[in-house]
Amino acid sequence: MTSQTITAAGTWKLGDRTVNRIGFGAMRLAQNGEALVSGAVPRDRGQAVEVLRRAVDLGVNHIDTAAFYFSPLRSANELINRALAPYPDDLVIATKVGPGRDPSGEWLPHARPEQLRGQVEENLRQLGRDHLDVVNLRIVGTGSIAERFGVLAELRQAGLVRHLGLSNVRPHHLDEALAIAPVVCVQNMYGIGVQPEQDEFLRSCGERGVAFVPFYSIAGTGRQAGAGGDDSAEVLEVARAHGASAAQVRLAWTLHRGPHVLAIPGTGDPEHLAANVAAGALRLTAAELAALESLHRGEGAS
Repeated sequence: MTSQTITAAGTWKLGDRTVNRIGFGAMRLAQNGEALVSGAVPRDRGQAVEVLRRAVDLGVNHIDTAAFYFSPLRSANELINRALAPYPDDLVIATKVGPGRDPSGEWLPHARPEQLRGQVEENLRQLGRDHLDVVNLRIVGTGSIAERFGVLAELRQAGLVRHLGLSNVRPHHLDEALAIAPVVCVQNMYGIGVQPEQDEFLRSCGERGVAFVPFYSIAGTGRQAGAGGDDSAEVLEVARAHGASAAQVRLAWTLHRGPHVLAIPGTGDPEHLAANVAAGALRLTAAELAALESLHRGEGAS
């Protein structure tokens, strides 16, 4: 497999940065098993570094991370820094602020506006950079984000951040943010059968030139635990027809939702990484897409 494989899915511009539509999510790098859970087994450092370097070799130039992706012995940002610095010129690293975890791994209350600069600076320190390509403000709840997003807009003006995005948001949050500063991406949980009510929001993002970046698009409701061994008959039938895995079909379906949809599947396994990248070249037929659409909307047979 060569880096040409990844270009089969096309590219998208996050502001002034062009990325391949198949990216890499760093959440699972720090430990095996469920990510972001206290007590999980740290992943082998050498294997994590190998996966990151292999991802770049395969043409991945969009990595999603966060300072709160860590285990007792591993930090996703530290692994990225060790594996990839000095960074390739075309590599776009997107991170998130808002949530926090203490050194033991326990979640802390979401950052107040005055704490966001410290979170940005911590990401800069861990990644060894003087600016961040994309910073997503992760939201909990439906309340106003104006004050917190305004802080990030100021950091963008100061040159610490190049582009801004949003994570785990509703449509009104995007409206509110766009009134303050440009938004290059929205990250929400989405996949086959997962939050089909997001379909209209996904389309709206495309109309505004905002990338839609689903997380858990393979795992679905399995979330941090990853994809289970069971899958629907519809997905498995499409997979058999293409000699592909169910995970690859789910990724391909996600990319078929629009040219502005980016995938950030995460893995610590080199073989899974290669399979995820290859999914970008999977072309589903109109009949297959129709069957998966029915499943997505809860109209499928299983």
